[in-house]
Amino acid sequence: MSAADRTLIALIADEDSTTGLLLAGIGNVDEKGEKNFMIVDGKTSVSDIEQTFNHFTSERKDIAILLINQHIAEKIRPIVDRYTQAFPALLEIPAKDHPYDPAKDSVLKRVQKLFGE
Repeated sequence: MSAADRTLIALIADEDSTTGLLLAGIGNVDEKGEKNFMIVDGKTSVSDIEQTFNHFTSERKDIAILLINQHIAEKIRPIVDRYTQAFPALLEIPAKDHPYDPAKDSVLKRVQKLFGE
């Protein structure tokens, strides 16, 4: 599969973020019943988040962008920081109750390092 086959946006987020983005039309369930999103709540284990992150970034070849709430990315920060692939592109997004903090964003840190900031 080439980059042109990557047509989906995947999501690992809280219920509010997921609801909004699903209403915006990013949701997809394939013929095997596999979803391109994961709703994380207080009962979701860190290992489930890690497993979904690895599945979306390593196994799924139809995902172009992976959106993850920054407060959820913090739970798996070592894995997020090690992720360096171009596809899917990884973007940390804010949540309703968790504002975005640029100091925690691993992608932004890498960009700043490239530009010597």
